[in-house]
Amino acid sequence: MAELVPVLIGGQWKAAKASGDFRAINPQTRSPLPGVYPVSSLEDVNESISQAARAAELLAATASEKIGEFLKRYAERVEKRRDEIVQTAFEETGLPKDPRLSSVELPRTTGQLRQAARAVRDRSWTLPTIDTTNGIRSCFGPLGGGVVVFGPNNFPFAFNSIAGGDFAAAIAAGNPVIAKANTGHPGTTRLLAEEAIGAVKETGLPDATVQLLYRTDHQVGEKLVSHKLIAATGYTGARQAGLTLKRAADQAGKPIYLELSSINPVVMLPGALKERRGEIVNEFVISCLMGTGQFCTNPGLVVVMAGSESEEFISEVKNRFDAAPLGTLLSSGVLDNLTQGVAALLNDGAEIVSGGKLGGGEGFSYDNTLLRVSGKRFLANPEGLQREAFGNVSLLVMVEDDSQLLEVLRCLEGNLTGTIYSGAREDESLYRQVEPILRRKVGRLLNDRMPTGVAVSPAMNHGGPYPATGHPGFTAVGLPASIRRFAMMECYDNVREHRLPPELRDKNPGGKLWRLIDGGWTQDDCVG
Repeated sequence: MAELVPVLIGGQWKAAKASGDFRAINPQTRSPLPGVYPVSSLEDVNESISQAARAAELLAATASEKIGEFLKRYAERVEKRRDEIVQTAFEETGLPKDPRLSSVELPRTTGQLRQAARAVRDRSWTLPTIDTTNGIRSCFGPLGGGVVVFGPNNFPFAFNSIAGGDFAAAIAAGNPVIAKANTGHPGTTRLLAEEAIGAVKETGLPDATVQLLYRTDHQVGEKLVSHKLIAATGYTGARQAGLTLKRAADQAGKPIYLELSSINPVVMLPGALKERRGEIVNEFVISCLMGTGQFCTNPGLVVVMAGSESEEFISEVKNRFDAAPLGTLLSSGVLDNLTQGVAALLNDGAEIVSGGKLGGGEGFSYDNTLLRVSGKRFLANPEGLQREAFGNVSLLVMVEDDSQLLEVLRCLEGNLTGTIYSGAREDESLYRQVEPILRRKVGRLLNDRMPTGVAVSPAMNHGGPYPATGHPGFTAVGLPASIRRFAMMECYDNVREHRLPPELRDKNPGGKLWRLIDGGWTQDDCVG
């Protein structure tokens, strides 16, 4: 039996108490990659939880500047090891090294870490609130236990369990993280973990501030998220697995933040296609096929008014889909789920416009696929026809009139995004009917732009109503808002000033911080 890659527990790389093992698969060659990784037993999980609980106590007494320095140094260390990390991610995911991994996703990841570091120093994420009349003051602070982070397969850096947005947010709030690697890219996650623990030791944070397990079975995973010493969980991935974890966490009274699935409806009003059909065709094809469609913001459902202009749009998209090269899917599991998803959509009444079968691309591949269904058929089975087919697939819903369009939108599930393309003049009245319905269905509303890109901005909402996420009030992208998922509200009643957190004191040297004092926002002195 091959020697297993060690896990990271309590600041040390050690042999796992394994219940099994697995290997990563190169999706372009369908061949196993070097390295045999452990499936951790409950013994590994319990040890990491205990270590995280002790680290949480130590972090509570650690100056925030030190946590911010860790995040900054971690970003620097990742950049110094860029070539090896990018190469490993390429082998494990098949995603292009450049520009995708090296020039786009890795800079986004280190940028998130640096934004988190600035948020730690700024402290505005704590929302300090002061009621001088009653002597009551409150702010957000760390949860007081380990935060478990599950990363997805499609973003090996930006959503990685030990480097991505959930990780950065949990650390910025002052919590230790137990990272559960995605089994699609364990080698990438290990390289990132090596730099994370290096930055921990370099900056003097508690050894168990970052820990890494590669895989658990389902029952052990449920025990991980529901353990009495676990503070919260962040999960990005498939709906069924996420909801299984949610049931376990909910039963134990533990917060869990889920990003599950989304078909991201795009509504194309008639005036838009009349004015700039060619531009919209180009934008849609690029968005749908980018990364072989493996984005949670991929435009998976497009609502179009039936008519000659729409038929021209469909014809042009079909030609582009047929001519476009086939990308590589992330894994055999993604290919299987995509195949099953398309079959289910066809069984529920969709028709093939283009593609619809296993493709002839490199490795795990599927034809670029465009489906269509009438608005009437959609309304007869809206649940089945909203099934997510994760990959290079999109479904067109052809509605007969304005009334049917609005009925289709009323049937939509919650999504991360919703887009409205409209003309410069003639669509304004219809837009005003569409927008209020779609607005309540999505976390982010777009006009005249495909939803694929997700800017790391303080104003971003990468969330939405169920089943896009497990809670509509939180975002997985955008600091400082994403930090507050992993924080608790701390209230101080008649506590002596020198015992208060710095941002709640009346007089503090240092930088500026917005505080809510007696019902009004003011920028006051505080410790920076």
